[in-house]
Amino acid sequence: MLEQYFHIEFDPERTLQDQIREYLVNLILSARLPLDEPLPSSRNLAKKLGVSRNTIVLIYDSLVDNGYIEARARKGFFVTKNFRAPETISTNLTTNDEGALPNWGTRFNKTPSNQPNIVKPNDWQQFEFPFIYGQIQREFFPLEQWRDTVRKSMTGRWNKYWINDMVDSDDPILIEQIRTRLLPRRGIYAEPSEIIITIGTQNSLYLLANLLCSSRTKVGMENPGFRDALNIFSAFDSNIHKQPVDNEGIIVDERLHSCDYLYVTPSTQVPTGAELSESRRQALLDISVKEDLILIEDDYDAEINVKETPLPALKALDKNNRVIYLGSMSKSTSPGLRVGYMVADEELIGEIRALRRLMYRHPPVNVQRQLALFLSLGYYDTYLRKLRVINSSKQQRMVDSVDRHLSHMFTADKMNQGSTSIWLAAPEDVNTEEVSWQAARNSILMESGAIHFISDDPPKNFFRLGFSAIETHKIEPGIAALKKVFDHF
Repeated sequence: MLEQYFHIEFDPERTLQDQIREYLVNLILSARLPLDEPLPSSRNLAKKLGVSRNTIVLIYDSLVDNGYIEARARKGFFVTKNFRAPETISTNLTTNDEGALPNWGTRFNKTPSNQPNIVKPNDWQQFEFPFIYGQIQREFFPLEQWRDTVRKSMTGRWNKYWINDMVDSDDPILIEQIRTRLLPRRGIYAEPSEIIITIGTQNSLYLLANLLCSSRTKVGMENPGFRDALNIFSAFDSNIHKQPVDNEGIIVDERLHSCDYLYVTPSTQVPTGAELSESRRQALLDISVKEDLILIEDDYDAEINVKETPLPALKALDKNNRVIYLGSMSKSTSPGLRVGYMVADEELIGEIRALRRLMYRHPPVNVQRQLALFLSLGYYDTYLRKLRVINSSKQQRMVDSVDRHLSHMFTADKMNQGSTSIWLAAPEDVNTEEVSWQAARNSILMESGAIHFISDDPPKNFFRLGFSAIETHKIEPGIAALKKVFDHF
């Protein structure tokens, strides 16, 4: 009997039927089940695994339909002869002399693994107080509505569309939804030829840096700023200019005049959360014309801004096509979706499209169509309204809790209503990286701020607390617990 092969540790977040079928298929494809012995009866296997007999019957029936097993009269189910050997090829290779192995270190032109980066644990959901930035509280995501768009994309005329390779094109429905629904909210009106879909803001930046940057290029960056943007531009040997920020966003002065490009986050500055003032927005646009400067606007957090009258995007005020606009669905929909978009002059978008084709042709068409339907059916707007209410409540709870426990660490008098994090400063003699290690031992996840500064000797006392992923009722006790950690430093 083959019962000894069946030892399954079930995942509570997956269906029993899927896990048992997957386990059986793996046994068959790896040729671990003999051909001349019957599989356990549905009754015996159900008893051994602690599931209903109907579950096993359904699995066996599906495996028969797919040719993995066959039913023999009065004998039971057997693995078919098609799977009598594992689907692997034995080469009988012996271990090579270590001296013959390639020395990869001498071959790399770049070593991105050596770049400083923000470290985020994959198990962040196991922390009791996850003040992590860039994640969402997943129970609020409208899974049922997303499933509906997936079902619709798989039926009727839709499924004949996304199966095909689109070469360098994008889903026209998604482009139209972005053009007519998302961009006008930011004051932007563009033609389809001025929009391209990417797999997120970082991908947009990588495409731009690849196309536009070299050792002769000078790129202005906010300091502190978005670390991955710095890493991307640096990977293409750009000359980086560090421009300071304050409570009104990036400081606009003559130091920017020598830049070829300037990367900015005007809606919600990364990481401080400051909103770029109207006067500075206009000053940037004036400099862009006078000094032949191209502005790269990362508007990632604008969709979840809870202000009644938010400031329009820089791109909305751009009369001379000098602003490259980057949008993302990560903060407003799901970080795991990896869908972004770029809006710029048609000539630039044409070259970006050609470069994208060389890299990955286009983002998955099924995901594009699902997102297009999510937008067109109104599910996105419903979710966005809910998300704004939730984030507004969390933000207020965050401000109140910090005011109660860490009031001396505020860096701004008023928090930007579009922000999903708060930027704080501990006393200058406190190293917040050491605090974050101790906090993690107390199930508190926080982010040290030094990584955001473009400097060999950055200040060590800043830190960022995100609140989009933590449950609202845990914010106050989490800040109180964090204060106890700080008390030891």
